[in-house]
Amino acid sequence: MQIQNTFSAPSPQPEEFLQPQGFLSVAKNVGIKDETLDLTVIHSTVRARAAAMFTRSRFPGAPVIVGRRHIANGFAQALVINSKNANVGMGKQGIDNAIETCRIVGEELGVDPYDVLPFSTGVIGRALPMDKIRAGLRGIRSQLKLDNLKLAAEAIMTTDKYPKYFSCRVGPAVIAGIAKGAGMIEPNMATLLVYLMTDAELPRAAVRPMLRRLVDRTFNCTSIDTDTSTSDTVVLMANGLAGKVKLGQFEKGLLEVCEYLTKEIARSGEGATKLITVDVKGAKTGTQAKRVAKCVVNSPLVKTAVYGCDPNWGRVIMAVGKSFDPSVEPTKVTVRFGDTNVFKKGSPVECDLEALRQYLGQSEVVIGVDLGIGKASARVWGCDLTEGYIKENAYYTT
Repeated sequence: MQIQNTFSAPSPQPEEFLQPQGFLSVAKNVGIKDETLDLTVIHSTVRARAAAMFTRSRFPGAPVIVGRRHIANGFAQALVINSKNANVGMGKQGIDNAIETCRIVGEELGVDPYDVLPFSTGVIGRALPMDKIRAGLRGIRSQLKLDNLKLAAEAIMTTDKYPKYFSCRVGPAVIAGIAKGAGMIEPNMATLLVYLMTDAELPRAAVRPMLRRLVDRTFNCTSIDTDTSTSDTVVLMANGLAGKVKLGQFEKGLLEVCEYLTKEIARSGEGATKLITVDVKGAKTGTQAKRVAKCVVNSPLVKTAVYGCDPNWGRVIMAVGKSFDPSVEPTKVTVRFGDTNVFKKGSPVECDLEALRQYLGQSEVVIGVDLGIGKASARVWGCDLTEGYIKENAYYTT
């Protein structure tokens, strides 16, 4: 039986998107491309404690280079993001443009330009249209609005199908996050473009370690196409206007926001029709579990089998095997699709293939692997591979 695939719609958007105190934003079109929103500025009315993680790509974009310098002191007060142009590979001109953008925003908002972080996303190798950006930034102070982060989430999109945002409350404080990303995604010590904002008061020493822990558990556990962007960045800003919170509760809330955004990024991958979750357990270490899970979620053969609703577990054990880990023993490995074991401790399991095809036709698919050699586990997220991904990227700049 052939299962009909339909391109996935976004998961239901949050009924309520809470926004933390003191964060204003503006989103607008300045003519970088077409008539879509292509520039946004997010401003905290007070200087915020901040931390960021950036791509480890050896070809980082100019905004990444400048942003690393600006956030080194642990503070930020404004973010300026343009979409449709990545400002990557432009040499000194790119750096100068990123610095100038921060200077203009600083002057307009009356803040130190070193407290402004620049970001760009889009096509690599094209100079920023600075005349349009300069004109678009004039007068932004009067254009800033409360409760405007949904539009900011739309303005940072490139090939995303829909804006991604989520929030939660922790005691008196709110955590809100917006994100973009649909292709060129397998983060490496950073992630996509993600902006996390809270009015909680956090100890300065806690901000960066907490961010690193949660990025490693969420955004660094997602992959759409195995490619690490030149512009990947995640930022956490805490302006303290809501007062102190319990750190343990805050970290749980921030994990909830990060995990939601991670799944939406994977779900909305370029050309994707399905969200794939790979759960690996029974590993010796968490590192081993994550490595095996990434081998599975990144396999083009696994991804296309899920797209075609083909319960071909042979592709999964192939992917586990290409981890090249000598401690993985085939006679101890079990594989499941959903709740159904299809391969158990080295041998096939007789299954209802029709039921498996029906399961793989769903919009969310879980592949489980039990290595049977330890107690560690890991979860990663990805998506299927379709003709749509090829079409999106074959003609991206043309």
